[in-house]
Amino acid sequence: MKARLAPMYFLSGRNEGFDTQIERLKNLLSDEAEILAPVALGSALPEAEAVVFPQILGDAYRQVKDFQQIDLPILIITSEFGTVSMWDWEIASYLKAEGVAAISAYNLDLTKKACKSLAVKRELQQTKFLVFQDNPGEGFQPEIFKCFYWWEDECTQRIKDNFGVTIVKKSFKEFGAQAKEISDQEAQEVWKQWKHLPLEGLSQRALDSAVKVYIAAKREIEQDSSIRAIGINCLNESHFSDSTPCLAWNMLFEEKGIIWGCEADTLMMLTKYVLNKALDVPVMMTNLYPFLMGQAALKHEGIPNFPKVSAEPENHVLVAHCGYLGVVPRPFCTEWTVRPKALKIVDENAIVLDARLPEGPMTLAKLDATMSKIMSIEGLLEGYVQYPGSDCRNGAILKVPDGDALMNRLYSHHYCLMTGHRSIEIGMLAKVFGFDHETI
Repeated sequence: MKARLAPMYFLSGRNEGFDTQIERLKNLLSDEAEILAPVALGSALPEAEAVVFPQILGDAYRQVKDFQQIDLPILIITSEFGTVSMWDWEIASYLKAEGVAAISAYNLDLTKKACKSLAVKRELQQTKFLVFQDNPGEGFQPEIFKCFYWWEDECTQRIKDNFGVTIVKKSFKEFGAQAKEISDQEAQEVWKQWKHLPLEGLSQRALDSAVKVYIAAKREIEQDSSIRAIGINCLNESHFSDSTPCLAWNMLFEEKGIIWGCEADTLMMLTKYVLNKALDVPVMMTNLYPFLMGQAALKHEGIPNFPKVSAEPENHVLVAHCGYLGVVPRPFCTEWTVRPKALKIVDENAIVLDARLPEGPMTLAKLDATMSKIMSIEGLLEGYVQYPGSDCRNGAILKVPDGDALMNRLYSHHYCLMTGHRSIEIGMLAKVFGFDHETI
């Protein structure tokens, strides 16, 4: 799906420069945008995701009221390189002061990502997220799971109202039973297509059960092409299944680009979907354990101490989920293996992924509960630490700019972890979606 851009010209009319730039945009953005027929500023808008000004003139000062009437994102792409021209900064600044927040990218990659973000915004209007759950919070560890916003009807409605995404809820109990009914033979036949994936320590039964979850989930998705993300209340209601969906989520992402939701966290599914599809970057969900949390974090992970770091322990975070780094697709990783489960809360037959993202620059990101703000935190993934027999058998160590600010401003224990420094790109995405962009 491409973003539909409506080119606009001023009352003084189109000229050769305008038409020349239109042709450039069609070439530069051929994969990201559909350039519609030009329309005059102040006239009715066609059905589009944004308007684009291929040329900015001094008329802008005299047509500011027409700008204020535009109810779509406004792109200014006036240079031959697919960026804003520096001569247009003054007009862009004037418009901003008058309440018109135009998007002015200063490199072609940002322009393309703005267009991809617009396309994702459009696609979400026709998207469903499928989650399997029965009575969230009533299963294991209710004192923890009853605290989570993503199971509230308010959260589901906000996702629908703000993004157009429909959350489809089905029974995990029934899904787990359907997966178990799949024959071992069918599971083993399917696995032959995936046997290149590395395994360590799995019994045949554990592998068969994990593949059966994939087969059952794939059947559900193939019934409705608008399902683009899937999640299961896999910990809190783990008694409904003899496996965990981690391997299935990797297989479905590799095969179909389906976004996954650990613990059926729909707000994280939404955050991951937007970041991965709009920015085309590796992203995963994990739990944050800031060193400043002290014993509260250590007890939950069953570890005696935080790892030693060279300096500034107060600005470090241990990240882990389900005993390892978390569910992350194999193509994103430097190391990736399927192992037997780590957590006591899941079936003895369950599996988990042991994976590593590249060390180096990283970004944490999350939408807030109102879905009007997105936070990004740039830092470094410094390395990995192992605590055998614990709930952190291979976690990552992150360095963040300000641990105290992190503690005071976090939205959740669940955050997206992305490779690379992405705050500039997230800031562009925020402009497209109308989010406030908060950074630490």
